[in-house]
Amino acid sequence: MSELPVRFDGDALQQRILVLRGERVMVDSDLAELYGVTTKRFNEQVKRNLERFPVDFMFQLTAEEKAEVVAKCDHLARLKFSPHLPRVFTEHGAIMAASVLNSPRAVEMSVFVVRAFVRLRQMLVEHVELAARLDELEARVARHDNSLSTLMATIRQMATPPATPSRQIGFVVDRQEKKQ
Repeated sequence: MSELPVRFDGDALQQRILVLRGERVMVDSDLAELYGVTTKRFNEQVKRNLERFPVDFMFQLTAEEKAEVVAKCDHLARLKFSPHLPRVFTEHGAIMAASVLNSPRAVEMSVFVVRAFVRLRQMLVEHVELAARLDELEARVARHDNSLSTLMATIRQMATPPATPSRQIGFVVDRQEKKQ
């Protein structure tokens, strides 16, 4: 396998995976660059094989989504003045695109893309587990805080002398009676 360009190490590729409409996707221009073809050629091949790209594999962005993506992603600034609305591809769509391109580079990179999506999925699962642990710890600390507050209030109440002296318990011997 050939070496990947520096710009497409695992972390850089993960940063190009966006979340749109609740799906993790990659923009057509990023996939084209990754697969070593022009965006125009990439989209031509997709158009020729539209039956291979159902809506859960690929969808076209709306003008509002395009503006949002361009604003959030510096590397997509070139799309700002493009008259075309970009397509985005889910993990399965990215794999299908590699099979449509049918070049050794595309096949090689499809494996890389799948690994990036899988790694991202694992990170999200770990993040969810970490969030659950933090919630549990926060609840436990809150219970301890309540218990400690109650304990401290009780200790303060016991340590505070009474406002009025209380009557002594027991017998009081009158000293004058004792002298007689």
